[in-house]
Amino acid sequence: MMIPTLFGIMVLNFAIVQAAPGGPVERMVAQLTSLTSESATSRISGSGSDLAARPDMSTNINSVYRGARGLDPDIIARITKMYGFDKPPLERFGQMMGSYLRFDFGESFFRNESVISLVLHTLPVTISLGLWTTLLVYVISIPLGIRKAVRDGSPFDIWTSWVIIIGYAIPSFLFAILLIIVFAGGHYLHWFPLKGLTSDNWSDMDWPQRIIDYFWHIALPVAAMTISGFASLTMLTKNCFLDEINKQYVLTARAKGLSEQQVLYGHVFRNAMLIVIAGFPSALLRILFTSALLIEIIFSLNGLGLLGYEAVINRDYPVMFGTLYIFTLVGLIFNLLGDLAYMLIDPRIDFEKREV
Repeated sequence: MMIPTLFGIMVLNFAIVQAAPGGPVERMVAQLTSLTSESATSRISGSGSDLAARPDMSTNINSVYRGARGLDPDIIARITKMYGFDKPPLERFGQMMGSYLRFDFGESFFRNESVISLVLHTLPVTISLGLWTTLLVYVISIPLGIRKAVRDGSPFDIWTSWVIIIGYAIPSFLFAILLIIVFAGGHYLHWFPLKGLTSDNWSDMDWPQRIIDYFWHIALPVAAMTISGFASLTMLTKNCFLDEINKQYVLTARAKGLSEQQVLYGHVFRNAMLIVIAGFPSALLRILFTSALLIEIIFSLNGLGLLGYEAVINRDYPVMFGTLYIFTLVGLIFNLLGDLAYMLIDPRIDFEKREV
């Protein structure tokens, strides 16, 4: 189902974008209307000799782009051809998918770089945020969830549940703003930098200083992304352990004289952690492509989230659809890895069709 799912997502989003008002042509026309006729003509003429106008487009071009009144229809026809909008939508979609199958995502409309180079340039930032956040979430949630299950109903379980509820209720972007106000020179302390993943003189530092500088910059963004992520995983871990602790095989192990640690970590842990560990790929995917978006914008981190946001604002279609294709493909692969993780952790699970 990975291939039809990928195709269906691309078709749906392509149709939505075609129906949405505005686009790269309208954006360029709006910019040109603020320029003189002479400078506008020279700007488009410098785009290359391959931008020859189509006569059939020039006749009704002003009726298509209402904001183009006062501009030469020949100029607008050249802009339309430059962005490939002189072709029918189905033809453009077919060419786009054919190129994407070869991992050729084209050039950005408004940047002098290819889409793949933009993605590769911003990918390390998003991966850094996602990996450290996922690692920190699991390091906090699993021990805390186990302890809450063992001490279910105790004062420790009650007050930690309140902490989890508060953490789950606070959006990550709101907590990020709070961290900036308190710790990044907003009103109180100036312990951490306000933006960027490294300092400007990072290349001049030795490796120990680079590592310290890197974690100094990433501390607040990772903390903001962790606050809402550990709550659900902690409760999932607790509920899984509570479910296993009350089963018959645990009572049998205790009756044989095994210690509580042997029962908990020798028998309960593997069965209880099946869902938690197997869900690691999907958790990492969720953090990479959802939680990181607003955090990258707030902390001015040049990652995939910020790249996609700017592409939508600027109607940079090659970047929009290129990143969407990459995100979707990676997401489907991560879901496959999650299924394989279930099988590796518990060999009793398989996905073969069964006859009823």
